[in-house]
Amino acid sequence: MSTALPPTAPPDRHDAVTWGADPYADALRSGRGPLFLRRSDGWLLPLEVERWCAGADTADLSALRRCEGAVLDIGCGPGRLVAALAAQGRRALGIDVSAAAVARTAATGGSALHRSVFDSLPHEGGWDTALLLDGNIGIGGDPCALLARSAELVSRQGLLIVETTPEDVDERVQVRVERGYHPRTGTQRAPGAPFPWARVGAPALLRHAATAGWTPVEQWTVTDQTDRIPGAERCFVSLRGRARPTC
Repeated sequence: MSTALPPTAPPDRHDAVTWGADPYADALRSGRGPLFLRRSDGWLLPLEVERWCAGADTADLSALRRCEGAVLDIGCGPGRLVAALAAQGRRALGIDVSAAAVARTAATGGSALHRSVFDSLPHEGGWDTALLLDGNIGIGGDPCALLARSAELVSRQGLLIVETTPEDVDERVQVRVERGYHPRTGTQRAPGAPFPWARVGAPALLRHAATAGWTPVEQWTVTDQTDRIPGAERCFVSLRGRARPTC
């Protein structure tokens, strides 16, 4: 499997202007939040920067154990999943629109390219498994389009593992990345530009997956009492390619 594309080539999607810029990049470089997605009505979704910048946890490992063959981590962030797979001797590549994320992935021993999922990627149609964890099913604000693109990236019978919200939601919104007030510095960076995002629970994901040419394999939930929020649930769905997408 070749990954010989230059990691500094600029992504060609709008998400590169948002996730690729401050304040997200600042948070990844420091490894600390607070960081949020702010919806236009003021609702805030906390982003778990500290967890993303730590090692793979129990819930992460439950997904990695199910991976098959060569793995593509879509929206790899600081690279904990790619690094964990590499440490197991697995072939894995992360892609992310944030140069800071790609750099941090490399520093942790993983391999990553500075790419959007909608850019040309190495080994298209040949990945055995693709990952959309940490809310990354929201990329681009159109889950069906993202699922259809993911079907182009994996092999004909390839596996896709998606993390969904615990709630039964199916929403498409405009959000901004916003760095919260930092008590050590006493500052709050201006929010990023607005961009489309989506949130889906398992029922909505399964509806979109059927349209995009995937068939469900398994659903599971991990409740890790060692998390920062005791009893917090993380929910996953695995899908297998079966047909040409219709969306």
